[in-house]
Amino acid sequence: MKEKVVVGMSGGVDSSVAAYLLKEAGYEVIGVTMQMWREGEAERSDVRTEGCDVAAEDGNVRTEGNSASAEVGSAAQDAKKVANLLGIPHYVIDFTKEFKHCVVDYFVEEYLHGRTPNPCNVCNRYIKWEALLGRGREMGADYVATGHYARIERLQNGRYTVKNAAAAKKDQTYALYNLTQEQLAHTLMPAGDYTKEEIRAIAERLALPVAAKPDSQDICFIPDGDYGAFLTREAGKKLPGSGSFVRADGTVLGEHKGIVHYTIGQRKGLNLAMGSPVFVTEIRPDTNEVVIGESEDLYTNVLFCDKVNYMAVEDIIEPMRAKVKIRYAHAGAPCLLEKQKDGRIKCTFDEPVRAVTPGQAAVFYQDDYVLGGGTIL
Repeated sequence: MKEKVVVGMSGGVDSSVAAYLLKEAGYEVIGVTMQMWREGEAERSDVRTEGCDVAAEDGNVRTEGNSASAEVGSAAQDAKKVANLLGIPHYVIDFTKEFKHCVVDYFVEEYLHGRTPNPCNVCNRYIKWEALLGRGREMGADYVATGHYARIERLQNGRYTVKNAAAAKKDQTYALYNLTQEQLAHTLMPAGDYTKEEIRAIAERLALPVAAKPDSQDICFIPDGDYGAFLTREAGKKLPGSGSFVRADGTVLGEHKGIVHYTIGQRKGLNLAMGSPVFVTEIRPDTNEVVIGESEDLYTNVLFCDKVNYMAVEDIIEPMRAKVKIRYAHAGAPCLLEKQKDGRIKCTFDEPVRAVTPGQAAVFYQDDYVLGGGTIL
């Protein structure tokens, strides 16, 4: 009897080819497209979510006919066309309530507290994997699968971890550090063994309609990239108004338009005539202040993180050497990890790192494997 796998099909080339590769490997494949976001009463069903598909536990399954309805939107239409070509069933599930609660509300609250959130990391653990795995089991599936560029391995210590993808420039392990051992044990990521060029070549050979579809670079629920307008709509009266740009010592430099419009390391859009480039170095939500400094003020040797999820190791008892990435595009830097009495991890870098940003993830690596990671304080 074939093992059954539910593939999160976002309508992009990566998840489409992942479904094909799994079918070729002998799995019984079911395609699922997750509806995640509504803009007011209008459903945002055309959002592209390659690499950040989501699901939730009480979604309503709608079986598509020969063509996707207008309500489903272009992403699901593309996924349906691929599923038809591959000869696999395809479903659309509405998970907008859970996505709003777990991802969007978190996103807004982090900005209100002066932090810069990482919604894909939260989405991956608490929506996509937890919920899709639950729904997949209801369908009799043994695994869930995605189009992420990462590889899953079980180490000699018995623990599961994610390993850097074959395509280093497309590696997505940073966004997956928060997955649990149970989730990893029931996950397949076939795209991780290929480069992007190889994935597109497979799609072209199969004449998949998404073979040349571009990747989305935006957060899926803010496709226009206007965070400020989105936060204004979602936060309403809770949104803090204008306040002061200040130096670290409190010297007032001017007026800002609201702390949610700024992040650590930002230079553009400050509208401050200082005679030389200046940057956001700190956000103070308690006083509604945005601290301005020079480039050198952005560097630090130490950060702390909490909400730590361990992956390749069960815990960090003794100080441990690792490479730590502090943002998705960061190459990683050599670091000493030390667990504190309160469970936080102290990261001491060999050389100063730039623009450590509260709310982002610090992800720990050894030999291309993810040890774990946490949220930067």
